[in-house]
Amino acid sequence: MTGRVVVIGVGNSFRRDDGAGPAVVEAVRPRVPVDTQLAASDGEPGRLISLWNRHDHVVIVEVVHARPSRPGRLHHVSAERVAGIAGRRGSTHALGLAETVALATVLDRMPCSLVVHAVEGGDFTFGTGLSAPVAAALPRLIHRVTRTACDAHLLLRNRSR
Repeated sequence: MTGRVVVIGVGNSFRRDDGAGPAVVEAVRPRVPVDTQLAASDGEPGRLISLWNRHDHVVIVEVVHARPSRPGRLHHVSAERVAGIAGRRGSTHALGLAETVALATVLDRMPCSLVVHAVEGGDFTFGTGLSAPVAAALPRLIHRVTRTACDAHLLLRNRSR
């Protein structure tokens, strides 16, 4: 069975900076191969895991809190590193991505590869629109996500030869 490339934007568009993940997914739509699976998710572990299969290459776009905070700073995190931070609060969601990865591992539902591109947020109040630092970081984040998705497609094509 061959895999897919899946890009998932995690977040809530009605919580200001938390909407960056879904915004990136929409922005990469015309930039990635047409067979790329694109989805937005609220980050609930069961729903998130249901978006990928074991043979997929998954790119997660997430907004994180960091200490010290530098809104707009970008991060690139591997699945292994995500799994290592389970229990620490880095996500804007009740159960974070680390707990999702831990659950997927236990259930034997981890994808072939999982990469997280994250941006530090600063404003999570109710409302729409990103803060200035996060909005300024979006072009670089979109570029990184696009490049990762295109590289994953290339890897899948080479593997199927």
